[in-house]
Amino acid sequence: MLKVGLTGGIGSGKSEVSKRLAAKGAVVIDADKIAREVVEPGTVGLARVVAAFGREILRPDGTLDREKLGAIVFSDADQLATLNAIVHPLVGERVATLQNQAAADAIVVYDVPLLAENKLAPMYDVVIVVDAADDTRIRRLADHRDMPEADAKARIAAQASREARLAIADLVVPNEGSLDDLAGRVEEAWEELRRRAGRG
Repeated sequence: MLKVGLTGGIGSGKSEVSKRLAAKGAVVIDADKIAREVVEPGTVGLARVVAAFGREILRPDGTLDREKLGAIVFSDADQLATLNAIVHPLVGERVATLQNQAAADAIVVYDVPLLAENKLAPMYDVVIVVDAADDTRIRRLADHRDMPEADAKARIAAQASREARLAIADLVVPNEGSLDDLAGRVEEAWEELRRRAGRG
C-alpha cells in the first residue's frame, strides 16, 4: 500500500486533483469530509459535541450549526482543544477503517488541507502539493466562491506559506492553467505514484 498525502492551499485546486486521482483508481480518504460525517445527526460524535457545548449549537433540524460552533471555538483555544479531543479520535478511527478496507496494493490518497501546518508529512510515503500562485488563488476564490479579496487574502495568510508547502513536497502538481492542463499534470503524477507503488 502506498500512502500519499495530498495538500494545497485554499484555491489551489486540491479538490479537483483529489477527484481526478479517485477516477484513476486511487482510494481517496478525505479528512474534512470524514470530520463532517462523524458529527452528523444520530452519531456519537454529535452527542458528545452537544454535551460539551450545549444544544444552542444545533439548528432547528437537529444538524450541527457549524458557524455557531466555529464562532465559539475559533476565539477560544481551550474550547477548540475540547472540540478537537472529541472529533479527532473519531476521524482517526474512520480513517483506519477505510485504510484497512483498501487492497494491499492500493494507492491510498489522504486529502489533508493542513498537512504542512500540522507537520504531518512524515506519516506518508509520498507528499503531493497542488501549487498555484497566490494571485491565481485569490482570483479563483472570487470567481468560484464569490469570496471578497480581503477574505481570500486573510484565508491564504492563515495557512502555511507557499514556500513551506513546497518544502515538504515529493511531487508538485502545478495548477495555474486550464483544466486540460491539469489533466495532463494529474496523469503524470498518477504514473509516478504507480511506479512508486511497483505497478508501473
